[in-house]
Amino acid sequence: MPAIRLLPDHLINQIAAGEVVERPASALKEILENSLDAGATEIQVDLQQGGIKLLRVTDNGSGMAKEDLALALSRHATSKISSLEDLQQVGTLGFRGEGLASIASVSRLTLTSRLSGADMAWQVDTLEGQISDPQPAALQAGTRVEVNDLYYNTPARRKFLKSEATEYAHCEEMFRRMALAYHDVAFTLFHNAKAQWRLPRQTLEKRVEAILGKDFVQAGLLLDESANSLRLYGVAGSPTVSKSSRDAQYFYVNGRFVRDKVVTHAIREAYKDVLHHDRHACYALFFELNPEGVDVNVHPTKIEVRFRESQPIHRFLFHALHKALASTTAGAAAMQADDGGAPATISAAPGSGQRHSQPYQPRFEQTKMPLAAYEPRNFYQTLFGGIKGGDPTPNSHPGSLQTTSWPGQHDTALLERPAEEVIVPPLGYAVAQLHGIYILSQTNEGLVVVDMHAAHERIVYERLKHALDADELSMQPLLIPVVFQADRLDVATVEEQGDLLPQLGFEIGVASPTHLAVRAVPTMLQQADAAELARAVLQDIREVGASRVLTERRNELLATMACHGAVRANRQLTVPEMNALLRDMEATERSGQCNHGRPTWFKLSLNELDKLFMRGQ
Repeated sequence: MPAIRLLPDHLINQIAAGEVVERPASALKEILENSLDAGATEIQVDLQQGGIKLLRVTDNGSGMAKEDLALALSRHATSKISSLEDLQQVGTLGFRGEGLASIASVSRLTLTSRLSGADMAWQVDTLEGQISDPQPAALQAGTRVEVNDLYYNTPARRKFLKSEATEYAHCEEMFRRMALAYHDVAFTLFHNAKAQWRLPRQTLEKRVEAILGKDFVQAGLLLDESANSLRLYGVAGSPTVSKSSRDAQYFYVNGRFVRDKVVTHAIREAYKDVLHHDRHACYALFFELNPEGVDVNVHPTKIEVRFRESQPIHRFLFHALHKALASTTAGAAAMQADDGGAPATISAAPGSGQRHSQPYQPRFEQTKMPLAAYEPRNFYQTLFGGIKGGDPTPNSHPGSLQTTSWPGQHDTALLERPAEEVIVPPLGYAVAQLHGIYILSQTNEGLVVVDMHAAHERIVYERLKHALDADELSMQPLLIPVVFQADRLDVATVEEQGDLLPQLGFEIGVASPTHLAVRAVPTMLQQADAAELARAVLQDIREVGASRVLTERRNELLATMACHGAVRANRQLTVPEMNALLRDMEATERSGQCNHGRPTWFKLSLNELDKLFMRGQ
């Protein structure tokens, strides 16, 4: 007897089922892909006991002829490819011809189909790998696949299935993945005869909203970017709604849900500047490219892909997302809420997801408040290059009680205008400072609270980046050099990287073997502690290396500098200075998060405040 023998087809199918049909959700995926490939516009899924007892998918697709039913359940039989050239440019979800054959080998499967234009439907059944002869059946249109008792003939495999609730959760997630990608198809899901999902044919925005929630869409950023034959569109979630897990990350390549290292890394890098520590971004993104540019024949489950040119793909994804995230400013969500919560449409031209705030005019009279200002009145002007919206005359000395005015305070005509004719800034007008840390601001809708250090840190960081990019990082010489005691590594760093420091706006010299002298600092950081700032910068240069500090690790160094240069807690600001900070936040990219990804502001609406005090209840 030969040592090597051919396996019977039924056993081959069962082996393949181990890869293709891991659980009911895997079978559901294979069948749904076939329905979508058949051009279905309505798909109904019925499950019993989490899909273990029954999994039935009915569609209104093109259907199959009588003679094709048995072939559809045969191994490696498919209508989607016929040559190697077709395999190299797969444009359908299914193509391997293993799905139905594998499912049929480990279940009692019934396949019913009616070819478009045919007089009647036909049906075949499978049992223990045997396919029955076609029999007439009743079906209005399309195809119905009914899978009963999954893994009934492989008890060892059935034992690995989890509880009904767990298996249903996996099936529901697979249903959500498929429905999210095909918004122009109506999907319905029943579990134990109870309707769980009813999704009509709708726009992509409405489908994302239905599956991921209205808050996700309203807080998210719509994008649509194209370059050459590449296109990325969808909803990129706001960094403030990030999660500790990756369960809200939906990425599709030509309509196929995938997990890919190149994609994950590009998205992670794009969010790196605004994402807090180990948090994970949420998104529903759709990537389209020429089918020849991606190999989907990597794994039987088809969830993995391989790009033929991964570096250009990585660059495109990174820059498209980076550009979209850079277009966000603090208050943008408030502006969208003012517009009735209607997001921009994805179907418009690329870049249409960006929202532009309109010019604003003061509406409210700024309350006169006796605030003690222990800092010079030109403190914010020194940091930011001017107080926007007004420059009240400072009192003679710090510490005096001051009253401030705001442009428009005495503009009677403006105050008499109807509310709907006057546009209020997205972050409103400052009314107070809390514990020297937070700015309280009044808006049309309620109250905004701003972390002034986090907000100022982002503003300084973005300005440092722009100045360095434009080679305009100006240097402020110190009248008296700041000499501080430094360790040997800091002294060695100055001696070795002295040519690099002026590019960052510093002039640091060696005063002695154990002391360094700071003679100049970047102009926008002149209020920072020169010695602490120098130590932090030298440490970053030493750890990262000179060759990388102005390339891929540049932003980390600038973030360190911005943190030291930002306004500190317990620094008391006047009302005009607080308003100037709010206006700068509205004009600064990514100002909704600080350099570490933490939020810089949040809003409490009047309705939320009323609930706290049980007003109207």
